[in-house]
Amino acid sequence: MKFRIAAAFAGLALSWLPTVALAEIAQEFMLKNGMKIIVKEDHRAPTVAHMIWYKTGSMDEVNGTTGIAHALEHMMFKGTKTLKPGEFSKRVAALGGRENAFTNKDYTAYFQQIEKSKLNQVMALEADRMANLIFDKDEFSKEIRVVMEERRWRTDDQPIPLVYEALYATAFNAHPYHHPVVGWMSDLQSMTVGDARSWYQHWYAPNNATMVVSGDVDAKQVYKLAEKYFGQIPRKAVPVTRSQTEPLQRGIRRVTVKAPAENPYVVLAFKVPTLRDVERDMNVHALDVLAAILDGYDNARLSAKLVRTDKVANSVGAGYDNIARGPSLFLLDGTPAKGVTTEQLEKLLRAEVERIARDGVSEDELKRVKAQLIASQIYKRDSIFGQAMEIGTMEMSGLSHTQIDRVIDKLKEVTADQVKAVAQKYFSDDTLTVATLVPLPLTEKKAPPAGLRH
Repeated sequence: MKFRIAAAFAGLALSWLPTVALAEIAQEFMLKNGMKIIVKEDHRAPTVAHMIWYKTGSMDEVNGTTGIAHALEHMMFKGTKTLKPGEFSKRVAALGGRENAFTNKDYTAYFQQIEKSKLNQVMALEADRMANLIFDKDEFSKEIRVVMEERRWRTDDQPIPLVYEALYATAFNAHPYHHPVVGWMSDLQSMTVGDARSWYQHWYAPNNATMVVSGDVDAKQVYKLAEKYFGQIPRKAVPVTRSQTEPLQRGIRRVTVKAPAENPYVVLAFKVPTLRDVERDMNVHALDVLAAILDGYDNARLSAKLVRTDKVANSVGAGYDNIARGPSLFLLDGTPAKGVTTEQLEKLLRAEVERIARDGVSEDELKRVKAQLIASQIYKRDSIFGQAMEIGTMEMSGLSHTQIDRVIDKLKEVTADQVKAVAQKYFSDDTLTVATLVPLPLTEKKAPPAGLRH
């Protein structure tokens, strides 16, 4: 992930950054049916973010039905025993709110942002579709065509998403991160309404869901509302995902994608640890800091050296998403400047990590980068929706929302020696997958399809 922060934070020193606590501590409740309720009070504005997170995503799918988690997300707007197709969204809009949903590899989530007095009404709507979704064959037939068109528009006709789809399919041979969230087209073409119904019946249960509410609310009152609307939904026996462990990689992997594009592009993915224990996984925190050193602010190393000074790249980046149910990748990417090949840029990107592995980083640079990285963590909490997102993402990955502030504490503890050590340890050929875009002549751009939800 790129850590872009407001200019106002650019000069912060670590002495300004004590242990950062949210304005209010999030409170946690559990319904008798196993549904977790997390409430983060923030009384600055009379608005509320209401989210329902289901701990099921594309990593829980199997061959033949890839994309089913995302397809069901679409069907969740297609009616219940009391609501007609599309009526859910119309009712939220009539309340003055906005709503949407998203599916990724680890989870599926639904949200509404609403004026605080309307919270009970969107809760009632979410509880209704958790328990009473209707699966009409004709509605599914129409919606799966929308999903297929979404795949064409967002992946098949877009060079960079095609590169990343190939990257993950190459980096992960056995683990289900191999599959794209939207699914393979052949699976979408053969998917049935019965597949969607089965997914809903298996995974959409209160004991596989977490409600996150942030904003101008009283936590105990939210719990009472949750008990009223969700408490009577029976728990289910939820399947246990048996994700295959990715075999040890034994050498560099490469994949080439040819697609219409303006420029060539290359992305390097190194297998690195995922955050499992906030207190003990110091290598993960050091990798987070390393990503910020490389690409965490406007004058970070990659852009300063390769774009502005040497002018060998038009753009470069680094990314590391360490919070996930499955394995993580540390990414380096870039578009070469005219006269520079992707092979040359690949070597130059690796050279910047090797320079840190050899020479380390100074205490001044480390202090400056950590201040900006931590400030970015604080800055995103200014959003009520952002607070709910942070809580939900932590919970879905198997971490507790109570450890959010401890992550910041651990980032502050990272030393220059630890950054140097992870740069030495994790960036060998035996952890590396390289995906390269070879541009073909551009074709005429098509208009986006109607009906895309997100």
